[in-house]
Amino acid sequence: MAVINFIVNDIFRQPPLFLGLIALAGLLLQRASFSDIMKGTVKTILGVIVLMKAVDIISASMAPLAAAFTKMFAIQGDLGKSAPGMNEFIVQYGSLIGLVMVLAFILNCLTARFTRFKSIFLTGHIFFWIAFISVAVGVEAQLKGTVLIVMATLATTVYIVATPWLIRPFVKQVTGDDTFTIGHSCVGLSILAAYIGKLFGNKEKSTEDIKVPESLDFLRETTITTGIVMFLIYTVVGIIIGPAGREAAFGAGNGAAASGIVFGLMQGLTFGAGLTVLLTGVRLMLGELIPAFRGIAQKLVPDAIPALDCPMIFPFAPNATLIGFVVSMIASIAAIVLMGASGIFSVAVIPLTVACFFDVGPAIVFANATGGRRGAVLASIVCGFLLIILEAGSIMILAHTVPDFVQAFGGNDFSILALLLRGITKIFGL
Repeated sequence: MAVINFIVNDIFRQPPLFLGLIALAGLLLQRASFSDIMKGTVKTILGVIVLMKAVDIISASMAPLAAAFTKMFAIQGDLGKSAPGMNEFIVQYGSLIGLVMVLAFILNCLTARFTRFKSIFLTGHIFFWIAFISVAVGVEAQLKGTVLIVMATLATTVYIVATPWLIRPFVKQVTGDDTFTIGHSCVGLSILAAYIGKLFGNKEKSTEDIKVPESLDFLRETTITTGIVMFLIYTVVGIIIGPAGREAAFGAGNGAAASGIVFGLMQGLTFGAGLTVLLTGVRLMLGELIPAFRGIAQKLVPDAIPALDCPMIFPFAPNATLIGFVVSMIASIAAIVLMGASGIFSVAVIPLTVACFFDVGPAIVFANATGGRRGAVLASIVCGFLLIILEAGSIMILAHTVPDFVQAFGGNDFSILALLLRGITKIFGL
């Protein structure tokens, strides 16, 4: 019994170790060499650790901004004070999230083998967060034990099976072949953007006909661009809330204009640094964990295509990606101002710079494919507004578990899934 308790409490409740064990199992089934097994397992563990630390950095860099928006719009209530937050939630439910991932992956392989949904979801970090959101909604609905596991597994499975299949025709339209599809939280916005482009745009006038000056090429560096945008947001918000507001939101000693600007600069650059660390963790984890998954999948489902991360689509329309990021950011800020002034939501919402790039960016690649420049711009505006609406709605839905996660990374399929699942559980009186 002591051994079982050790495995459950000290290994399965440590997400890095648990996901490392998943990689280990995959490599053993592939009969990899001892050296490859060691490298793959340890790098997976390190990747998850780095990923979790990056979440800490990014969350910390945005916390003062959330306080500033609360001050700016006179929003009452402190986000996350009554909730465990994402890191504590992962520590508490990490083993269950890992179990949901394993079960959902098995069901994904079986579905791909015996149905027409022939794709295997291989974007490990998105897979993790989908399982994470599914479990969080179950906890919000006060589900426990087997019922919680079954609900979260079914929700995760439906997502990783259905979304790559739904976006697959549009991926083929963009790439010109059918060698892969997209497995990412951008799918909901991407499908919407594709139809906006199709209905209102003109695909003959592509965004890729626009030449970006070499002097602005640095904007293609995600970490630099997000850092600059966050700095500008801090600066503008700091000016609006004034010295007293800066002192309250940014901390003692930051009330003066110059101090507030320096504080905003450091927070913006810290955000960019956190994103850099996040991408490093993702690469570390995916570089080892996904090949282990892929090896298993290839043996089980030879005809399946991989559902991959959204950056796979960026090279097909880099200008569209940049337009999506910039325009959706402007639209998001406008949405925040309008919603804050009207008092529609009683929670603090902030611009989702990560989602603007990694969710709206790829979505606008699809909008460009179906509707050219006009479709790209229109879809960017709609998606920018929708990001904030979904963010605010999902913060309230996950108020007792992980509101900080959707405040930082929501507005996309994470929010859509949370809202849909919570609606379903409420139908059943949960």
